[in-house]
Amino acid sequence: MHEDDPPEKPEVTPAVVTAGEHSYEVFRNGNFVRYLLGRLLASLGQQMLVVAVDWELYERTGSALPLAFVGLTQMVPMLLFTLPAGHLADTYNRKTLIFCSTLMLSAASLGLTIASLLTLSLAWFYIFLFLIGGARTFLWPASAAFVTGLVPRHQLARAITFNSGVFQISSVAGPVAFGLVMTLTSSPGRPHSAWSVYAFNALAALACSVLVASIRHEHKVKAPEPVSFRSLLEGFRFVYQNKIILGVITLDLFAVLLGGAVTLLPIFAKDVFASGAAGLSWLRDAMAIGAVTCAIVVAHRPPLQKAGRTMLWAVGIFGAATILFGLANKNCLGQWLSLPVSAWFWFAFAMMVLAGVVDQISVVVRQTLVQILTPDEKRGRVSAVNSLFIGTSNELGGFRSGLVAWFFTRATVLGSPEATGAIVSTVSGGLGTILVVLAVALAWPEIRRYGKLA
Repeated sequence: MHEDDPPEKPEVTPAVVTAGEHSYEVFRNGNFVRYLLGRLLASLGQQMLVVAVDWELYERTGSALPLAFVGLTQMVPMLLFTLPAGHLADTYNRKTLIFCSTLMLSAASLGLTIASLLTLSLAWFYIFLFLIGGARTFLWPASAAFVTGLVPRHQLARAITFNSGVFQISSVAGPVAFGLVMTLTSSPGRPHSAWSVYAFNALAALACSVLVASIRHEHKVKAPEPVSFRSLLEGFRFVYQNKIILGVITLDLFAVLLGGAVTLLPIFAKDVFASGAAGLSWLRDAMAIGAVTCAIVVAHRPPLQKAGRTMLWAVGIFGAATILFGLANKNCLGQWLSLPVSAWFWFAFAMMVLAGVVDQISVVVRQTLVQILTPDEKRGRVSAVNSLFIGTSNELGGFRSGLVAWFFTRATVLGSPEATGAIVSTVSGGLGTILVVLAVALAWPEIRRYGKLA
């Protein structure tokens, strides 16, 4: 780390493990449990909403381009509001920020409900998605920094593992719950009742805000810095000067930007595997199933001993799995292997599960390093930079994959035009991810040498 003045060490409990403490000791902490339950409800509703929006837009337009603009719409507020969001997370009560942000998510979801019920123009969908993106921009840094005040340092890596695991559980349950709610609320006159999913998310976000309000921990601001351009940019300055944090964030940013295929899953389900909404639910669940399985295993193991090298391998495997997912169909690998469509579907599903396993490893390493290497008075702004990089890479990655898929629909060489575009976009993204891993490993040797994650 190269700094003009070394930062103060964050005031956290020394890393001394209580005798007899087991993997689930953190659940004795009532405040952490309430936070985790609120996050589960909010994440479940959000995962249902993401699937519903993609499905409704593709059903209404039959084009990949509207799917691309979903990611772009939610990326714009991240670019606009990340700096003030990080500053507020360090200078204002984090619990209050989380409470207000979840209320905004609830209100925007209610707006989507009305837009879907009345079949309003797509412009209204993008307006409410912009509001959701803005609320999440303020929520993420406050929430990430808030966790560090709920648990002692020796439980932080495990708390982050469970926190990420809860998100992945919601990612597994979300697509299933989406299908269930759609089935229960559909009617002959309105077979695709996505409005009910948006309404569920509005209620889930409201319940999350109530649980957050019941947490008895308050963030005490220490001599907050006055609002200035320098203080707003402090998170970027700290990240730039800490080569390990800069490296792992850059690695995750470009891996997600290039390697994500989630936006294109409706096209794979409908035009590559002809599996419909049921197939979409399975494909959306695949990565989360792998991530949850990995989180359970990691939670029962001691901290990683070679965290940096493990993260590099994990992201590399993520890229390889993405390539194989894109090629797993009768139009690509099927030229050499004669398998039924259903067999290719389950092979593709397995590749997504593998991607979820290694992605979870990468998430735990990155999030833990960002928190333990950052002093508390800067955690909000550094977490904001982290969420900006990763959040915009998710949304911009969705835009990239949708745009590339739309561009290559002009070359109908792998089945339908939509299938051609989706496959080319996915395979090229996976190749790009592997190249990024090699570049990061060479540019930041500190990551390769980083040892125990604790």
